[in-house]
Amino acid sequence: MPPHACDVAIIGGGIVGLATALALTERFPACATTVIEKEPRLGRHQTGHNSGVIHAGIYYKPGSYKAKLCVEGVRLMKAFCDANGIRYENCGKVILAPTLDEVPRLQALYERGTANGVAGLRLLGPDELRDLEPHARAVRAVHSPATAIVDYSEVTRALAAQLEQRGVEFLTGAALTGLTRADGRLQLETAGGVVTARTLINCAGLYADVIARLMGVRTAVRIIPFRGEYYVLRPEQRVVRGLIYPVPDPEFPFLGVHFTKRIQGEIEAGPNAVLAFAREGYRRRDINLAELFEVLTYRGFWAMAARYWRTGVYEFYRSFSKRAFVHALQRLVPDLQEADMAPGGSGVRAQAVSPDGSLVDDFKIVEAEHAIHVLNAPSPAATASLAIGKHIAALAAKSFGLEP
Repeated sequence: MPPHACDVAIIGGGIVGLATALALTERFPACATTVIEKEPRLGRHQTGHNSGVIHAGIYYKPGSYKAKLCVEGVRLMKAFCDANGIRYENCGKVILAPTLDEVPRLQALYERGTANGVAGLRLLGPDELRDLEPHARAVRAVHSPATAIVDYSEVTRALAAQLEQRGVEFLTGAALTGLTRADGRLQLETAGGVVTARTLINCAGLYADVIARLMGVRTAVRIIPFRGEYYVLRPEQRVVRGLIYPVPDPEFPFLGVHFTKRIQGEIEAGPNAVLAFAREGYRRRDINLAELFEVLTYRGFWAMAARYWRTGVYEFYRSFSKRAFVHALQRLVPDLQEADMAPGGSGVRAQAVSPDGSLVDDFKIVEAEHAIHVLNAPSPAATASLAIGKHIAALAAKSFGLEP
């Protein structure tokens, strides 16, 4: 079989990869683009296990990629949904400070969101909070009416349909197994055949650092997978109307367990954040010894463990203890009982970690010879995906010399 030839090969058929392909086709209609996905279908991993929140942009450091691309991404995502008949719901979100000592952190969060240009943020007292979420309790809260929910798998299908109409080709079931350069082109060996390309964009998510190293990029960061586990509220006990989050704990790099309304109507509670023993370790019993060995021999992991070991131990305990999980949620909704909740699904977050043990907080996009690598794109990457795609297309215009 002769090699498949294209101008740009995009590794990864998740929402960021497809949004990047869309931006490329808009900016460079004559560019031959191929999306290479190792799974039989698109959007199977982080996109398919996403909680479905369209984040407003409250949490992120002003001026960061996350702040700028999330706020722009909200606008683009809602416009895309409107144009393609995809249902989303502006259900809003409340962020709670259950105790007085958390109020300064809540105030700082409100000021950060305001600085990022998030529309409609309000500080609430207990009575105003009760009007929005009758069963939630806090001394102060922030209300974000612009936060919404959507099914990102539906968004992915709509993106794929548009890309097919524009001539983008998809190669699924095509894990990348080798890469060489010959005659000024990249030769990509995949399980689905050989692809030759002038340039490459790496949107491989959980395996983004592996692809970068395969291309000879000396990146210090490594992807460490964290599994997030959920419960769901039983239908007769849905005491939550929308989204209820805690003020983030400054000692913990994730948002903490919270309540999320899904577009289908159910209410999820979670996630926790536990080290996964495989990059696609959605279950406790999923273990990939080679990938686990890679984590355990990375000095950044041990530096991270030294910094967060108490929280890490508690997260593992909470993974096995429904009582501990519910206890954490009762800080937000005190009336919640163990019997109100049933086991739900899980997801895996691809988190880049630096050699000093710090978790890379912002999106990390690295340019290299004939390539662009998206090395860190955790939440709010789905919200920001269309904006990320436009940003990458702008980088490609300069780096790749593509013609309109």
